[in-house]
Amino acid sequence: MPPRRSHKKSRAGCRRCKARKIKCDEVHPRCGNCVKHGVACDFEHPEVLADLQAAAAAAAQTPSTPATTVNFGSPIVPSAGHLSLASAPLARPLPTPPMSTTTAPGHRLLELKLMHHYTVMTCKTFTFTAPVTEDIWKITVPNLAFSGSQHLADSILAVAALHLRSINPNDKEIVRASHAYMAASLEEYSATLNQGINHTNAEALFLTAALIAFQSTATRVFMKDEGLSINSSSISSLSSDPSKRHQQPGCYAIPFTWFHSFQGVKAITAASWQYLRVSPVVTQVINSQAALQLDFRTGPETFFGHLLEGLEEELSNPPSSFDARVPLTSRPLPPPNSPDHISATRQAYQHAVAVLNWAHKIPHKGAPLAFPATVSKRFIELLEERRPRALAILACFFALLKSLDGVWWLQGMARREVLGVVSLFNSDFFGPDAYRKWWPHLEWAMRIALFEPERDGNGQQGGMPIPPEVWGSDWFAEERALEEQGREQGDYFGHIELLSQMSNAVNSIPTVPEYAAMMAGARGQGGR
Repeated sequence: MPPRRSHKKSRAGCRRCKARKIKCDEVHPRCGNCVKHGVACDFEHPEVLADLQAAAAAAAQTPSTPATTVNFGSPIVPSAGHLSLASAPLARPLPTPPMSTTTAPGHRLLELKLMHHYTVMTCKTFTFTAPVTEDIWKITVPNLAFSGSQHLADSILAVAALHLRSINPNDKEIVRASHAYMAASLEEYSATLNQGINHTNAEALFLTAALIAFQSTATRVFMKDEGLSINSSSISSLSSDPSKRHQQPGCYAIPFTWFHSFQGVKAITAASWQYLRVSPVVTQVINSQAALQLDFRTGPETFFGHLLEGLEEELSNPPSSFDARVPLTSRPLPPPNSPDHISATRQAYQHAVAVLNWAHKIPHKGAPLAFPATVSKRFIELLEERRPRALAILACFFALLKSLDGVWWLQGMARREVLGVVSLFNSDFFGPDAYRKWWPHLEWAMRIALFEPERDGNGQQGGMPIPPEVWGSDWFAEERALEEQGREQGDYFGHIELLSQMSNAVNSIPTVPEYAAMMAGARGQGGR
């Protein structure tokens, strides 16, 4: 008979393993058996040992008495006649679970690291145009998350992970964390939206929508173009189908998820305005933004008025090659030649250009970021249809972001996105004459995107604005002029209050079910 293999006896095992008469691996701070069964181990919680000893002693005295439950919250140990080891819990209830369920207990240090980074650094990058709101993003927002808003907590951690990722792009743990928390926040956020908005969750939903907008913007910095993966066998069929030519390999893809997320802030604001309008937190955040002062003149006297040249002729002869569209939702659309459709298209272009003209005057105040949030649903549809005029307007918007190139979640975006949009005019999608026809409307955007500001001795970009002769206006002079006009027109809060009373304005806002569907679609992209 072969000799028995030698083995090590467990003499210092945890109390639970001894009570169950099984071998303990003596791993600290929790042995393997306790980890496997999801219970506390007296290695990790020494205070449990006394309770275990009392329970075992009582059970040994009366092994056959009926079972009862022991309340370890009481300092008094029940009498032996009312206790059995089989029924008595072997540990106190576990401490409060970690703030987010995304991270395992062994990785709680990561969540502490992310929350610390958010409160010390990340939150300040949201308030570069409105320092008065720093305490809201630094203190109030985390407190709201701690009160039970899981989607807000995960959004905070996701943005902090993305910020750390911009500093340490090769840190794989941070990269994984950014994907995991973004996916978790989108899932919980969508579920909450589907349950309905009320006075208890409106604030948290609004703030989460804002953080998701930051996430979608920052994610674009780390991702290559969101182009479709198309195999070689389908290339020929795409080339023969005008409606799918923009899907060919290597073709620039518009960041629609970014527009959807910013439109979501507008949708949440509209849907919950009855609750948000009395929230001091949301009111301060909204009023910290520059009030929209739109000039709807269509002539050459406005800076971007040239983007509307030939609009009426285009509306009277809509190009049939753009009729195949990919709508945001399944809602019915009017016929392309109907008066309602033509009017909606005209208003979409005019409003988008008016926002560009306003943002061009005060870009350093964060005004360009109002563009993706305030443009109409119809304008986004025009982008989906790849209308040249809509794309030229889009290029000018991206060029405006050059003024915010020093912000980590916008860094390099102006150059990358403008070059991407312009590349569409050089492709076969629009035909050989498109670039020549639209270049006068793209020239300013290209000049700004390729502009290299002066750098200091350390090679960093200086804090000086782009020169007026390059930009086309003096930021600070325009800011003073708009401030004088703003005293008469009111603040941003008043602007939203007015819009909430206008039915035609409300109709241009995506509904919450539509937005929830968009977020559900974006959920898969958040984990990439």
